[in-house]
Amino acid sequence: MAFQDFDLISERRKNEKKQQLKKRILIGVLSSVVLVGLIGCAFFVATSKYGGGSNKDNEPSQTSSSNKHVAHSEKIVKLVCSSADYKEKCEDPLNKAVEKDPKLQHPKDLLKVYVKIVEDEVNKAFNKTNTFKFESEEEKGAFEDCKQLFEDAKEDLQASISQLSEIEFKKLSSKTPDLNSWLSAVISFQQTCIDGFPEGKLKTDLQNLFVDSKEFVSNSLAIVSQVSTFLSTMQTFGRGRMLLSDNSNSPVASLDSDGFPSWVHSEERRVLKASSIRPTPNVTVAQDGTGDFKTISEALAAIPAIYPGRYVVYVKEGVYDETVTITKKMQNLTMYGDGSQKSIITGSKNFRDGVRTFLTASFVVLGEGFLGLAMGFRNTAGPDGHQAVAARVQADRAVFANCRFEGYQDTLYTQTHRQFYRSCIVSGTIDFIFGDAAVVFQNCIMVVRRPMDNQQNMVTAQGRMDKQQATGTVLHKCQIKADEKLVPVKDTIKSYLGRPWKEFSRTIVMESEIGDFIHPDGWTPWMGNFALDTLYYAEFNNTGPGASTSARVKWPGYKVIDKEEASQYTVGAFLKGAWVQTSGVPSQQGLYF
Repeated sequence: MAFQDFDLISERRKNEKKQQLKKRILIGVLSSVVLVGLIGCAFFVATSKYGGGSNKDNEPSQTSSSNKHVAHSEKIVKLVCSSADYKEKCEDPLNKAVEKDPKLQHPKDLLKVYVKIVEDEVNKAFNKTNTFKFESEEEKGAFEDCKQLFEDAKEDLQASISQLSEIEFKKLSSKTPDLNSWLSAVISFQQTCIDGFPEGKLKTDLQNLFVDSKEFVSNSLAIVSQVSTFLSTMQTFGRGRMLLSDNSNSPVASLDSDGFPSWVHSEERRVLKASSIRPTPNVTVAQDGTGDFKTISEALAAIPAIYPGRYVVYVKEGVYDETVTITKKMQNLTMYGDGSQKSIITGSKNFRDGVRTFLTASFVVLGEGFLGLAMGFRNTAGPDGHQAVAARVQADRAVFANCRFEGYQDTLYTQTHRQFYRSCIVSGTIDFIFGDAAVVFQNCIMVVRRPMDNQQNMVTAQGRMDKQQATGTVLHKCQIKADEKLVPVKDTIKSYLGRPWKEFSRTIVMESEIGDFIHPDGWTPWMGNFALDTLYYAEFNNTGPGASTSARVKWPGYKVIDKEEASQYTVGAFLKGAWVQTSGVPSQQGLYF
């Protein structure tokens, strides 16, 4: 009986605690609603007041109305620009725009106007490059790359403007990932242009030339974030809180945590079987003449200019020594092979032989929505070839599964936009996963090879230029291990998880297995103290002999994060992974544990 009484008391205490918790939650929600309401009033109530018709029964004087309108406009502009890092470049042009067109009172319209201003600034900067003299062949070649890169930048800016013209304001937050991807890429394209030039005065002059346009793009990203955050908050309170890491509505929720029966460490079982996704091909490539074409490039050249749906190219077993480019016109293309060690695209272009890094790739993907399955991509230049890219991926919403990327320095160039790699193998030495995409590697194997004796290994070199960019490299549930030729010398050749290629470099390694060959520091500088205060390097819940964080670097930008922060870098949250799920490739949208 005493035990029953104790149970009743415990139950009553539980109920009391629940009531207290409900009260705290209610207070928190009400406080948030009040805060959101205040922001909403600033954005919309005043806008409605000055955007509607005048009250004829009590119409103020023209001067008074004009003064109030100007004051109101300035407040709206300040709110829209409140998250911008370069406020003068944000507020001044928008105030001038509103002065010219008083109807510009809506945050979405201000954002659209600002992106158009950004486009003008980018064009202005590139037009000024015509005043530069490019004398050496290297400089002339780099400028040719710049021309293409600025065309890419303009396309992304035009896509942003078009999106803002067509979408309703209340739906803007759903398109924020697109805007973030496109605008972030514009910054990357400008920097890639600069990186192509040799060190010297010309390169410095170009860097200075693009400062203004880069800062304008940064501001546009800040405005997108500011406006969409407000909308998302309003929508969250309207429909109830939804966790980004929640997989309950995911098409793959019925799968286990790995998308397969169990998690295993052997390479063979961790890689998807090629037969798991083998769609009916439109064309077949076979070196032995049993297909429609003998080379991949011929098959791609024959793709119809207009094709509804997804076009599928099947590449039969063979080593295809050709430079293959999936052009921008080749959207929604699937390419699959007989296995990553059977259907292989290879090349040997490298920096040692005078080829710019940007042009060394054996395989280039520019077309949006690319899906690569069971293929191998190689650059065979060797460790003394220096920068030698196996694959360069610029395409937005690109997905690779069961693929293998083999090289040494700069193996895989995840250049821009959004990318997802599942059950792939990437091997290399120095910076062998580099670029400025928003990219997640999930269930992948990073094989660190033996470099030259005077070199060190870095798995990643992420190139985020600005803190507003929605880019970063995430290794999730991956295995980082040493190649068999590196194992005997792993104590004399240092290997690291990464180093900061650019000022706001961002890399996250989470729920992954790290081998004992990784140096206890974990990370290494690029040069001196460059980017150590501004980078974001994070680790969460890793395992293996190299996973201990007790002796990691003490940089301001490095941190061991908790589950809540790590959840921000899952496929669902970081990539807004619905587009990944529709590819048919298994994906874990949230954390595993």
